[in-house]
Formats: sequence, C-alpha cells, structure tokens
Amino acid sequence: MMKTPLLISRILQHGSTVHGDSEVATWTGEGARRTSYAEVGRQAARLAHALRGLGVTGDERVGTLMWNNAEHLIAYLAVPSMGAVLHTLNLRLFPEQLIYIANHAEDRVVIVDSTLIPLLAGVLPHLSTIRHIVVVGGGDTSKLVKDGVEVHAWDEILQGRPDTFDWPEVDEDDAAALCYTSGTTGNPKGVAYSHRSIYLHSMEVCMAESFGLGPQMRNLVIVPMFHAMAWGLPYAALMSGAQLVMPDRFLQAAPLARMIEVEKPSFAGAVPTIFTDLLAYLDANPTDVSSLQEVVIGGSACPPALMHAYAERYDIQVIHAWGMTEMSPLGSIARAPFGVDGPEAWAYRYTQGRVPAGVEARIVGPTGEAMPSDGKAVGELEVRGPWITAQYIGEDGPDPDKFDNGWLRTGDVGTLTPNGYLTLTDRAKDVIKSGGEWISSVDLENALMAHPAVLEACVVGVPDDKWGERPLATVVLKEGAAADAETLREFLLTKVARWQLPERWSFIEAVPKTSVGKFDKKRVRSDYAGGSLEVVQING
Repeated sequence: MMKTPLLISRILQHGSTVHGDSEVATWTGEGARRTSYAEVGRQAARLAHALRGLGVTGDERVGTLMWNNAEHLIAYLAVPSMGAVLHTLNLRLFPEQLIYIANHAEDRVVIVDSTLIPLLAGVLPHLSTIRHIVVVGGGDTSKLVKDGVEVHAWDEILQGRPDTFDWPEVDEDDAAALCYTSGTTGNPKGVAYSHRSIYLHSMEVCMAESFGLGPQMRNLVIVPMFHAMAWGLPYAALMSGAQLVMPDRFLQAAPLARMIEVEKPSFAGAVPTIFTDLLAYLDANPTDVSSLQEVVIGGSACPPALMHAYAERYDIQVIHAWGMTEMSPLGSIARAPFGVDGPEAWAYRYTQGRVPAGVEARIVGPTGEAMPSDGKAVGELEVRGPWITAQYIGEDGPDPDKFDNGWLRTGDVGTLTPNGYLTLTDRAKDVIKSGGEWISSVDLENALMAHPAVLEACVVGVPDDKWGERPLATVVLKEGAAADAETLREFLLTKVARWQLPERWSFIEAVPKTSVGKFDKKRVRSDYAGGSLEVVQING
C-alpha cells in the first residue's frame, strides 16, 4: 500500500475542492456572513504566504485569541498545513495562566479578534516571545504597543497574496496544534496533537457511531475552538463537507435561539450550561428550533432531566459524549445499541457512552490492578489510543501521576460494561468519602436538577467531624420558582439512599464555572471554607 502521510493539508485540499460549495456562516448579531469552503481554501493560502512573510518558516507556534468564526477556521487550516503549529489560546483563562501558556508554547505570532484587544493588551507586556500581532476586524490597536512587536491588520496582510500555496509534505507525526488543559490545579499542561492524530480523530468524528457528519448536515459549533479543538468538528466538517454555523462571540441563549431559527442547523454541540440556559429561554420565548435534530453535550455530565426536556418539548435528541483535552478530545459517545429503543434506550443514553474504535479503555482498582469490565466493578478509568497523548509537552517523560505504562489515567471513576459503555460516577478528586462509603456528587446533582424548581445544582464534599466528609448542595433556583432545603431533601428521598442526603444546603445566584464551563467545585469548597456561603443545616 502507498505510504501517504495523514496531514491537515490533505483535509484542507479535499474540503476546499470536493466540498468547495459547502459554507461556513459566521453570526454577526444581525445575521450571518457566508464563506464557501473554496474561499476558505484560498484565504488559507493567502494567510500562509502572509505568515511566511512574518518569519514563520518552520514549526514556530502561531497563537489564536479568537471566537468561533471563519477567520479562526482559516487559521486552523493554514497554520498546520504550512508546517507551523497552531496554538489556541483559551480566552477564559486567568491572565496569569494565559501569560504562562503563551510563553511556555513560545508563540511567535498571535492572531487576535479585535473585540479581544483589551484582553491581549493586558497581558502583552508579559509575553516574551511574541513578535507579530495580526488583528481580525476593525478596532483600536493603540493599546497593542510593545518594543519589538509589530501589529498588522488581517485584511491588509492577506491582500494581494497568491490564493494557492505549495503545502509542504511534513512528517505526519509532527505537531500540528497545541491545546492546554484548563489548569484547575497548578499551571495548565500542554498537549501536542500531531497531523496523524487529528486526521484519525476527524475520521472518527465523522462516523455514524459518533457525530455522523456529512454534506447534508448543518452544524452549529458552540463548543469553543479555543478549547480541545472544538471537539474536532472544524476539521471533520472540511473532511465530510458538513456545513458550519459559527456563533462568533454571541453565546447567550437569545442569539443562539435566533441563530437556530434563521440558519436552521440540524446538529449542535456545547457544554450542559449552554443548553440549560437555552432551554429556559425557549420555554419562555417560543422559537422555531424544528431544524435541530441532535445536540451533543459534553465537557461535564448532562443531567438526564435536561435530556428528557429537549426530547419531550422540542423533539431534539440529546447525545451524551465524554472526552478530555488529552484525548483530542473524543473518548465515548452515548448512542444505544442497534435494536434498542424506547425506554430501554435511555439507560444507555444516560451513560458517558461507548468507546469507539481507536480508544481502548480499562478500569483500574486502587492498587493498580485491572478490574473486570462487567458493569459493576468500580475503579479509575484509563485509556490509550492513536489520538491520546503519551505525555505533556516540555516534560522529560510521562508523569506517573497521569500515565500508567502507556495508559492515560483519566482521574474519572466509574464502570465499564462488556460491550464498551462507560458510566462515570465522579472525578476521583470529587467523590465524597463519607464514613468509609463513597457518594457520587454527580448522582446527587443529576437528582436535584430533575426537580422542576432547580436550574443548577453543584454538590461537593466538605469536612465533617463524625463522617470525615459529607455532601454540601449548592442550588440555583429557576427564575420565579421556590423551593427550600426540606422540600429538596424530601424530593431526593425518592432518588437516593437516605444516608446520602446532604445536611448542608446553600441557595446561590449562580454556580461558579471554570474556563471551559464546568462547575468550579474547587471554588465552591473554598467559598464554604472561607465562610462566604450562607448555609442551612438540616439533620435527620
């Protein structure tokens, strides 16, 4: 067989020719501006020539501080195709973390959206390797001043450049892109995706057992392109010809509902908090979302009540997915087995899903022994495969706290069935250890969020003199709804064992979130320890 390297440039060439009539629509707030994949290919060539002119001649890192839009897609394709390395900068990180990852990656060029100039200006004095800034869209660049740094306008540096480029045939194992973890503890850690890993991951995203992309699909990509490569959707879309709808910076429920009504996507992907807010908006503001057939929810566990609400009220199927930055990120997706439908299918859809070809998974006990995949044995999930990182960048070798003889230690605790379905009960660090027994914070959260008055619920373990740890429930009520701790405890009695019921309750305006939209349980525990939460104690 021919040894044809698996490269991003091949995805670019295929998408911009075979699927040249497909389009990316970028929301502007009033409507959408449209760019064909053929034009994306031409613009990618112009950007590659422009970056060459800025001195990007090898595997220099090109950072992007961008929303989901056509220009970000062009950078996704051009930078790795020319042999450089794309580094998506997570704009939701703390400034100190943003400085750390830009310096750690040694970014030479940063492409920034004009609406994010203030964010970049605030950290620019501390960025030691940046030599060029490319600004997309009009805006005041006067604050982007630093000795040795040149500022350019996107339109100007692309203007007059050739619309073809002689894409080099690099090694498929070379780095194509960098993503950093969200850094909830310590500094973020960098993961380098290779051309080969992205290509194989894109093929899996297209498969029917995963997202099932194809030219007939129109995809609303809400999951940020600056986090875990937007779940691989941009590359998979170019590979399959699927259309893209990009929300840019308009990520609130009202503009998203309008996008769905106007652009009529059939598929969308985002974290649970986005779809929780969207559901509340749709319930209060009737909107035509009939085009939307499936939404994939990942990033954190999706409450079953949310899945049922979309199915029953809007005929939208919520597909649960699980993964990690270290996994490119797809690890599993919860579609029921062939022939299983109706009520029986829900048991499979509540899980994190079935691992696809390319991902091996196992459950490991507390002393490192492999546990049976019988759906009952509980342990830490470990994974390996061709799109899973073998170690973090900048480290001499695999960190034994994160890697186990060629397996990635996910830090997730759960079970694995003989036919490959994962059920993750908690993060190892978030399991509540009460009197020698484990309580799943996720199970309690899902049970609470099934109550009609509850919008969000975050449960953490807090110190207890008698039991070591006990659950603290922080609850956000829906607007206009009422419920007290006693009411919610009575509701939980029908869902969990009495001994698991929280004694400590706090009603808050919003659950704090991490930079990737997950519940920030570290912050909740800190707020409790610092006495800033108003807590109701109920015993018995």
